[in-house]
Amino acid sequence: MAQVDVSIIQLGARLSKSESLKALEKLIGKAKGDLILAPEYSMFDPTGLDPSTVAKGAEEPGGEWLSRIRSKAREKGSCIVAGFFEKAPGATKPYNSVAVIDDRGEIAGIYRKTHLFDALGFRESLYFTPGDKLFDPVEVCGVKLGLAICFEIRYPEVIRHQALMGAEIIAIPSAWYRGLGKEEQYHFLARARSHENTVWITAPILYGDSFTGRSLIVDPLGVVRLDAGYGERTLEYTIDTGEIDEARRKLPLLELRRPNLYKRLTG
Repeated sequence: MAQVDVSIIQLGARLSKSESLKALEKLIGKAKGDLILAPEYSMFDPTGLDPSTVAKGAEEPGGEWLSRIRSKAREKGSCIVAGFFEKAPGATKPYNSVAVIDDRGEIAGIYRKTHLFDALGFRESLYFTPGDKLFDPVEVCGVKLGLAICFEIRYPEVIRHQALMGAEIIAIPSAWYRGLGKEEQYHFLARARSHENTVWITAPILYGDSFTGRSLIVDPLGVVRLDAGYGERTLEYTIDTGEIDEARRKLPLLELRRPNLYKRLTG
């Protein structure tokens, strides 16, 4: 059981990598949390760009972009989660990745988005190579942290994997495109994923002309504890992981599962 101060960074979308990094570093500087969470597409907004331009902007984990974020983590003594476009060895298209940086500035884990957003008129697969492995939660800043990315909130199996691996907080960095009913969809999906797994969901969401904002934190019973609204901003919230135990005493949903009945679903 632990309390962790979380900062949600609702970054504004930018096409320029240098401008996005400058804005992100400024917001990280203002953040007060032990765990600082930034959105998907933190590196830059690929919307409308040629796939070759996105590939050109991608970097290896040892590149300048992630090195600067690691430096901020060391400077603040905080853990940072942020999206970046990662060069994929042997492929022309990069991964759409999220890095977890610990409070010493070390890379604690990298997740490469496995379910690409080929829906509602978008074709993320034109830009990115899909990852081939779900994330296994890591211990950072006193909590066990799981990861999923944006569109994957629509896949219960991705979040369930995190919960079964012991995640206490699942971060879902997102760049949720605007559209009819899209804000409501994200919020009810986040509430469902948290409730059915009795875990904390934290979702930093990109903001801009194309993106919804309204980053949120949802407790293990599916109650929204923080809604960031609109605009570029940083918000703070203290998460008590002890609420997971309380929720699971009331609703032992994971304990009451019958996996032998579900085998055909994943076969």
